[in-house]
Amino acid sequence: MIIIALGANLPAATGASPLATCQAAAAALAALPGLRLAALSRWYRTDPVPPLPGSPPYINGIARLEGTAPEPGELLRMLQRIEAGAGRERPFPNAPRTLDLDLIDVDGLRRAAPDPILPHPRAHLRRFVLEPLRDVAPGWVHPVLGRTVEALLEDLADQAPSVPVLAG
Repeated sequence: MIIIALGANLPAATGASPLATCQAAAAALAALPGLRLAALSRWYRTDPVPPLPGSPPYINGIARLEGTAPEPGELLRMLQRIEAGAGRERPFPNAPRTLDLDLIDVDGLRRAAPDPILPHPRAHLRRFVLEPLRDVAPGWVHPVLGRTVEALLEDLADQAPSVPVLAG
């Protein structure tokens, strides 16, 4: 099971809304060689983490892919090409973005270096990742912490919940 987080809070280079960009990215993930889109979460509206004054809210979701995963570095490069197609720029850490694709988990692989670090080093600290993850992989267990997605969400009860949005 391959878990990829999708997020956007700026219009794409084409002018597409963050939701439309995330939907197009999910379709692009479904077209990756050797993989299929097994599940796609609901879309959620979330505040930026960390907060950034003037930054619009994000649209976030999770895609669960199945199939034969390429080497993690190659998979990361594929995700970055999809981001670039949406006009992703990286002016500074945590900057608003047209599209963000984060590799959260690849079949429970543990990898400290080189990029990508697996599982994603901050996924367990982000409600906006865990809520949609629960949609597509209830009972998912963090490969390092050995805790379920539900238990990790309980740890984040102080974070504001994400708000599901209607697709369209």
